[in-house]
Amino acid sequence: QCTDKKVNEITPLLFARASTPQDMVKLSVEEIREIIRPCGLSPMKSKGIHGLSRMILEEHGGEVPADMAALEAMPGVGHKTASVVMVQAFGVPAFPVDTHIHRLAWRWTLSTGK
Repeated sequence: QCTDKKVNEITPLLFARASTPQDMVKLSVEEIREIIRPCGLSPMKSKGIHGLSRMILEEHGGEVPADMAALEAMPGVGHKTASVVMVQAFGVPAFPVDTHIHRLAWRWTLSTGK
């Protein structure tokens, strides 16, 4: 995984090469992997970035969908990432929860774990 500090260093490098889905699919998976390599898990993440960029173009007319199910259907996008997109891009009220918070809430009986 990757720290916020490292993500904030790598993101401008990636977006300097490709800041739209149209530009991202022009890069090869290998090119994306080399840019994001310092963040770890780059083989899997680069395939996800390329695949979701293609999916945005082919299935959503080049626009990020404002729908949880559509977001979660994209490569590399889970419930937390989809929730963050819904909150940040579309102003939908949500509370993104990672695995660790989810586990603690269950242990402390603050949630049913579902």
